Amino acid sequence: MSDAIRVRDLRKTYPASPPVEAVRGIDLHVERGECFGLLGPNGAGKTTTIEILEGLLDATSGDVEILGLRWDRDGDAIRQRIGISLQETRLSEKLTLRETLRLFRSFYRQGRDPDQLIAQLSLGDKADARVGKLSGGQKQRLAVACALVGDPELLFLDEPTTGLDPRSRRELWSVIQQFRDSRRTVLLTTHYLDEAERLCDRVAIVDRGRVIACDTPRALIASLGGEHVIEFQASDRLATGGAGRRPTLDAMLALPSVTGARDDGERLALSVAEPHVAIPALLARLADLGFQLAGLTTRHASLEDVFIKVAGHALSDAEPSVRE
Repeated sequence: MSDAIRVRDLRKTYPASPPVEAVRGIDLHVERGECFGLLGPNGAGKTTTIEILEGLLDATSGDVEILGLRWDRDGDAIRQRIGISLQETRLSEKLTLRETLRLFRSFYRQGRDPDQLIAQLSLGDKADARVGKLSGGQKQRLAVACALVGDPELLFLDEPTTGLDPRSRRELWSVIQQFRDSRRTVLLTTHYLDEAERLCDRVAIVDRGRVIACDTPRALIASLGGEHVIEFQASDRLATGGAGRRPTLDAMLALPSVTGARDDGERLALSVAEPHVAIPALLARLADLGFQLAGLTTRHASLEDVFIKVAGHALSDAEPSVRE
């Protein structure tokens, strides 16, 4: 079977002085039956990319196939087979939640029972409430229900859990997992790293309009060369005032079991394969160099660490120095 999504050299440039290149030559393929994530900071080009795939924006150049079809000749057929939840959805505030879902169901030749979706999204107690009276999280879940009511083969979710409380977020994760388990396809954008790690079979890390890494979350984390991160702060014992010296990245990279080092400003972070080997060596090296440990934590490596390695700056757009 063909891929659910295939993208070749996708580009989007907005006219300005100078022109703004939002998407700069993205290549992607999303297999049928997988949950695929676009991960990156705000302004990376994720939403522009997904809106082109959804048929909401025209690309400047490049080829896009959705379920083996093309928007320029198969638009109506594609719309009957996809569901879309936008980053910000505005619905008629005068309609009730149930009326809204019934309206969206009428747009499709076939679809799901609105009342079944209301129950699945835990919205039963608000079924007859007007949309204008719903909380932000309830409106977000309603938007996802509207995307599901046509019983789509391919589901687009742009930042689906933004604004949700932890319980609603976990419930929506369950809905997405059930959809994927039915061998249907999900493409979601997110800046929540735990969400991408939990839901996605593969993720593409997007930065400044380009895909800079693409693989399974586990493989991307393994590419760091170590499954653990040691973060620490050290003060200069010899300093009489001011900030004093800082341990160098080269000195940290020379430690056993350390595979990468970066300076996050207030602290240094080391990617390590074996913490029980690296920590004693770190403490001894700091003492030899005249530093005093001011704080130390260990944790498992995450997609945040991968992003910093491949992009050279944090997901929050800070730009620490990185050495590998």
